[in-house]
Amino acid sequence: MKNGCVAIGNTGMYYVSFGHGSRNLIVLPGLSDGLATVRGKALFLQAPFRKFFGEYTVWMFSRKNEMPEGYTIRQMAEDQALAMRTLGIGRAAVLGVSQGGMIAQYLAIDHPEMVERLILAVTAPCANDVARDAVGAWIDMAKQGDHVRLMTDTADRMYSRAYLEKNRKLLALTARFTRPRSYERFFRNARAILAFDARAELSKIGCPTLIIAGEDDHTVGNEAPRLLSEGIPGSELYIYPGLGHGAYEEARDFYDRVYAFCSQ
Repeated sequence: MKNGCVAIGNTGMYYVSFGHGSRNLIVLPGLSDGLATVRGKALFLQAPFRKFFGEYTVWMFSRKNEMPEGYTIRQMAEDQALAMRTLGIGRAAVLGVSQGGMIAQYLAIDHPEMVERLILAVTAPCANDVARDAVGAWIDMAKQGDHVRLMTDTADRMYSRAYLEKNRKLLALTARFTRPRSYERFFRNARAILAFDARAELSKIGCPTLIIAGEDDHTVGNEAPRLLSEGIPGSELYIYPGLGHGAYEEARDFYDRVYAFCSQ
């Protein structure tokens, strides 16, 4: 288990790694990375990946620390490729969640030699109307400094009703203790989503690809996984009934499904 930081130009990119296998799994998280990076969280983040540890080394990356104004999803993918090369990760399975799935699409498009298998979870091939509504609302809430409302709205758009009812008190408590010192990192991540559109290049993705979604996604919409599936040749699509954008947290077999796909 390791907490590290890899140099990217004149800044750094935090990562955590766990497991000791000869194969690599790269995990790219969503917009929450704009509020808090993975720095120092290896012990906390490793639990869902225990099944991978014997065969894989799992690497989870944040975006780089200093992001320029106008930083794009494609540039994030380019920096991710640089981080992998610097750490000696020549080829890997890549799991991208939400915004991380957008980055993963360009990583597979621009650096096909680095992506062995691709798992796109609760993500989209472009900033559709549903995503624009959600991300735009979150930007406004962050501008107003209303962090509790930002986190509450995120949870409402993300989780099933049953999950929300069960975890309402915990989610409310978490919202009060996760406010960042500045929202600038969040804004730059969020604005990159609003400018994202990879639809015209999806056919360039040639590696085996699994798309996982929930049937009731209020963050990227329900058409997003189908558009990805139609655009990526030979891709597999699995949709969880009754779940939404938080399927990767709510579905008990999510990581088993990822492991099975990676091990084919």
